Order: sequence, then structure tokens, then C-alpha cells
Amino acid sequence: MSSHRVWAPLTWAIAVGGVAALGLVLLTTSSGERLNSFFDVEVYLALIVLSVAIVARRAYTVEKDRTAWIVITAALGSSAFAELYDAVVAPTQYPSPADFGWLAFYPLLYAGIVLLILPRASSIAGTLWLDGVTASLAAAALGAAVLVELVLRSAEGSASAVATNLAYPLGDVLLLSAVFGIFSLANWRPGRRWLVLGLGVLATTIADAVYLFQSAAGTYRQGTWLDLLWPASMLLIAWAAWIDDGDERGLAVEGRPLLAVPATCALVSIGILVYDHFGGVNVLAVLLATATLLAVLLRLVATFRENRRLYVQTHQEATTDALTGLGNRRKLLLDLDDVLVRREGVTLLMLFDLDGFKGYNDSFGHPAGDALLARLGGKLGGVPGESGAAYRLGGDEFCLVASVPSNEVGPLIDRASDALTERGEGFQVASSFGAVLLPEEATEASDAMRLADERLYSQKYSRRGESDRTMNAFLQALGEREPDLQAHLEGVATLAVEIGERLGLRRDELEDLSRAAQLHDLGKLAVPDEILEKPGPLDEREWAFIRQHTVVGERILRASLAFRSIAGIVRSSHESWDGSGYPDGLAGEEIPLASRIVCACDAFAAMTSDRPYRAALPLDAALEELRKGAGAQFDPTVVRVIEAHVLDKLETGRAA
Repeated sequence: MSSHRVWAPLTWAIAVGGVAALGLVLLTTSSGERLNSFFDVEVYLALIVLSVAIVARRAYTVEKDRTAWIVITAALGSSAFAELYDAVVAPTQYPSPADFGWLAFYPLLYAGIVLLILPRASSIAGTLWLDGVTASLAAAALGAAVLVELVLRSAEGSASAVATNLAYPLGDVLLLSAVFGIFSLANWRPGRRWLVLGLGVLATTIADAVYLFQSAAGTYRQGTWLDLLWPASMLLIAWAAWIDDGDERGLAVEGRPLLAVPATCALVSIGILVYDHFGGVNVLAVLLATATLLAVLLRLVATFRENRRLYVQTHQEATTDALTGLGNRRKLLLDLDDVLVRREGVTLLMLFDLDGFKGYNDSFGHPAGDALLARLGGKLGGVPGESGAAYRLGGDEFCLVASVPSNEVGPLIDRASDALTERGEGFQVASSFGAVLLPEEATEASDAMRLADERLYSQKYSRRGESDRTMNAFLQALGEREPDLQAHLEGVATLAVEIGERLGLRRDELEDLSRAAQLHDLGKLAVPDEILEKPGPLDEREWAFIRQHTVVGERILRASLAFRSIAGIVRSSHESWDGSGYPDGLAGEEIPLASRIVCACDAFAAMTSDRPYRAALPLDAALEELRKGAGAQFDPTVVRVIEAHVLDKLETGRAA
């Protein structure tokens, strides 16, 4: 690495200085002068050889794209051989070995460019390849119409001499087609490597074109500014070898104009064909222009097919739930409208809302929850068969629409409910539903959905009433154990909900928080009285009982589907922010937010209430105790919110 740091700046300084000096001399001196001849031969050749050395070092020292740069080294090496042979031997016959070296430069450089682009080919779409081919053909047609035509009009001598003269512009056309194709793939915003490489190829093409024109006109003189372009082009190609701009960034295909490339290429080829009609160009240019138009036609066909595919895909995505593959709400409303227009027989509409899914999600995580939704959706989708369809409306809400005989409505409802039921170790997920018969009970899609929704929530609230009775039984059992506990728990629940609202919890989360706050000590029902009522300090065995009461509470609550969503909150309600709590030693945000709220609110309510062994603390003293525990026992954010809430209530009370 250190040698590269020394070698690279020195090499580029020599290259840039050499090119600048050569250009200055060629522009300020006349052909034939001693200084002009020295720079046009010795310095010129030195720069050519230096470019070969730069690329060869890149191929030798860097493994990435090594094969491509070896081939490009060979391309520059063949050109360097030709220059040296021409300068040393000064051949008089034409074509000479120097011509073979110069001509080998074109296919070798083209092959190297292709090898550079191939590793990136997998990320290039078919239509983009067509754009690249179209741009290449258009560039080749234009080059043939200008460069080849120029040679053909001035060609004279033997057949080998004419063929050699013709090979140069064809080589330039080959390289131009490659560069224009790559630039097209890059949306005409190539990375630095491709830009510098393209400039090198362009410099070669310009130099060859001017040389051909001056040779045809008899005005070419050695030692002019034109001789600067060849070493400059080779050094640009050498510079590109050491540019690493991520490669892929140079072939970004996002946001490209849809038809800009084929439209431009079509105009170029049409212009060539129109010019051929009036002035005449060579057959190669006509064939390439025609091939360009065919490529544009293929591009338009591909664009049409791609747009058609995108339309079908977009329509499907707009009416399909991505997680389950079922229809979504939009698809449901379209199908309902169709059913109500046709009015053929009886159609059953069912809306479902999963019960117990939130607890499952909290216990096993969102990926497992998504997998469960996908499984349940798949089972529900198979229930109606060919007579209907299932839908997922979002979250844990599903729907089913099916044509069914009147005597099959009940069995279909049972099968659908069973499909949305899953039990396992530590969880049970079922569903509440609302069913509507169409068109008997509703003739409009909106009315049908409203009625099904009302029946769904009627069933859900009926079940919630059962859970309320169960909760009252739990609270009554705790009250029998500790008569003063119920008022304390109600105070904890009220404060917890107020803090939860300030922290932005949803309505269902606030409901769970309230119930967890009232039942967080449910497990104390299993702790012996002699431990709860012991006047002195507890020993280690007795503390073990106390530390397990949240686990016992969790087990009791998990046994009921209605309380499973708060079981985890109760288990963690005595964890501490610093990890010193129980039963799992959770710390920080590992503890559920609801558990952190219950912990801090329970402590504050206890401190501000009269106890058998001490009087209630003043509010400022209780808040000070909370602040002392922030970051240790309590979540600092929850403590700050409690303090702000209490102070706001005090201010409101004073104002009243």
C-alpha cells in the first residue's frame, strides 16, 4: 500500500506533465524543428509506453476485473508496439507490421470493455440491453456514414492498402458502438471510470477521423496538435483502470427516460437513410441504420409487453393482500357490488376479528404473528371452494363471501370459524364474527359491511362481558386476602392509564394496561399468609416465594383466552430498569412498556397512600423517591411523565 501511495502520485504527475509539455511544444513550434521532433517522437513514445505500464500494474496488483485489464493492457501494448516499430523502422511498404499492431488495438480494447461489463450484466433488464444495442447500432451507423465514407471516397492503391485504410474507421465504429451502448445503459450518467474510458475512446476516434480527413485532403503534417490526441487517449484509458467508483453506480438504471434512447437513435438512423436517398452513403451505413430501426421496433414491442405486465401486476397488487395472498378490502367491495348486482341465490358475508392474536404476537414476536396470519388465511381461503372467496382486510381482520344454499349456512359458518382457530403450547387463537345473508338482509355493500361489523362487535362485547365477570372474581379473591388492596389497585390502574395516554398508547393497549395494573399481584394468592403477614424481614426461602408470584399470576392469566394478552405484562411488572428485578432479570427496554408503567405507578400509589405501618408521603416527597429510583428501579421516561402529570393536576387543582 505504501509503495502505491508513492508510485501513483509520481506516475500521474509524470503523465500529466508529459501531456501538458507535449501539447505546449506542438502548439508553439513548427513541424521539423528540433524541439518539435524530440517531443513528437521521444516524449510521445514515452507517454505511450507509460500508459501500458500503468494498465499492466493495475492488472498485476488488483485481482478484481483482472482478465479485462489484461486484455486492455494487450490492446495498449499492441498500439505501443506499432508506434515503436513505426518510429524505429520507418517502414516504406503499406500496410506494414505497425498497421497490424494499430489495428489489433480496436478488437482487443472492445473485448476488454465487454469483459468489464459482463459481471454487471445480471442486473441489467432486457429492455435496457435493447437500448444499449440500439445506441451501439446508431453510433456504428453514424460512424460508417462519416468515417467509412471518407475512406471510401479517398481510397486508392492496392486492395490490401484500401482494406487497411478501411479497417481503421471500422475499428473506431466498433469502439464507439461499445461506448455509446454502455452510456445508454447508464442513462447517460456513467460513473467516473466509464466516463474517463469513454473520453479515451472518443479521443482516439477524433484523432483517427481528423487524420483520415487531412490525409484525404493532403494537409496532414507530423508534429501538430493532432499528435497529442493519441497518447492522451491511451493515458485516459490507463487512468480509468485505477478508478473504482463502485462499478454498479456507473450502471444505475433508475429514473431513466422510457423512450429517450430509442427515439434519438431512430432519428439518427432516419437521417442517414434520408441523406442516402439524396446524396448516397455506403452500404454498411445503410444496413446499420436499418438494423437500428429494427432494434427500435423491438424496443417498442418490449415496452408494450412490459407495460402490459406491469398493469396486470399493479392491478393484482391493488386487490391482493401481500401477506396472505387473499383479496384485500378493495377486492371485497368490488366482489360485493358484483354479488348484489347479480342477486343469484343466497350469499353469506362474514366478518372476522381474531381473539388472542395480540397476546400471541406479544409472546412469540411479529414474524411468528405474520406466519400465523398467513396460515389462518390459507385455511380460510379453502373454506368456500369455488363458491366464494376469502379476504384479509388488514391487521387480524378477515372476511368471507360465499354463495351457499340456505341449509348449508350453519355448517359453512362452523368451518370458517374452525379455519381461524389454532391452539398450541401457551396460546389459543380463535375469532369473533358477524354474519349477514345477501340480498335478504342488505342490498348495498356499505349496508352489508356495517351490519356485519355491528354483529361482530356485539359478539365480541358479549365475550368481553364474560371476561369482566372473570376479572371481578379475581379482584374479589384478592380483596378477600387483603381488604385494603382493591382501592389501591384501582388507583394504580387509573394512574397507569393516564400515564399510558400521555405516552401515546392505543385504546386496546390502554385497556390491557388497566387490567394488568389491577391484576399485577394476582399471583400473591399462592403466597402463604405467614409470609405476606410476617412482621420481620423475610429469609431467602420466603423471598423465593415472593419472586415467583408474578410467574404464578402469568400462569393463571394464560389459562384464560380473555386474559392472555396481559399475562406477559403481569410477569414483568416487578422487573427493574437496571436488571435487578424479578423473575427474569430483564433490563431497560427489554421490559414491556406497560410493565414499566405499572411498576412506577404501583410504587407511587403505595407511597401516597396510608399503610398500616406508615402514613402517606406528601406528593413532593413521593416524586423525589421516584426520581431517586429513576434509572435503577424505574424507567426514567415513565418517571418524568408521572412527575409532569402530577404537577399538571396540581396546577389544575389550584386554578379551580
